[in-house]
Amino acid sequence: MLNNKLNNHHLILASGSPRRQQFFTELGLEFEIRLKPVKEEFPNRLTHFEISDYLAQLKALPFENELKETDILITSDTIVWHNNKALGKPKDEEDAFNILKSLSQATHEVITSVCFTTTKLQKTVNAVTKVTFKKLEDDEINYYLKTCKPFDKAGAYGIQEWIGQIGITKIEGSYFNVVGLPTHLVYKTLNSFVSS
Repeated sequence: MLNNKLNNHHLILASGSPRRQQFFTELGLEFEIRLKPVKEEFPNRLTHFEISDYLAQLKALPFENELKETDILITSDTIVWHNNKALGKPKDEEDAFNILKSLSQATHEVITSVCFTTTKLQKTVNAVTKVTFKKLEDDEINYYLKTCKPFDKAGAYGIQEWIGQIGITKIEGSYFNVVGLPTHLVYKTLNSFVSS
């Protein structure tokens, strides 16, 4: 449906995440995957969605001089915000264990920012979802880390995986945002590109 409206545009998804790629496919969009390495560092003064907004925009920078007029570049970043701190991807298994231990019996926020860049403008949107975990036992955390190896995920977990199934007791906001992409915002923003 949306794809027909976008037939004069060329979507470029700058993400190696299989989950984000799958969402784009499920939204019925035709897109090209184009990847460029970026050092994901941000200034210490930034907090909350400012961090994911900044990183999503940072990921668009390497494409600056190669976009054509019909291109819409989409870059994205997800962070877990807990105890006034951004939790990114774990460094190793021990780090992942400690992250999940800190999320146990607590509510954290998952923030995903999506940046849309064309030759004329740049627009960044974000979504915040609150997620509550039950008390996670050490053996549950260890079992999850060994079986699912969530080391490529912000906050060291995937809501769609075993730990989410047994451990998450409450969610406020978009489920898909926690998986890695606020699909409702992507759909809405792309619609605004073709109707403006």
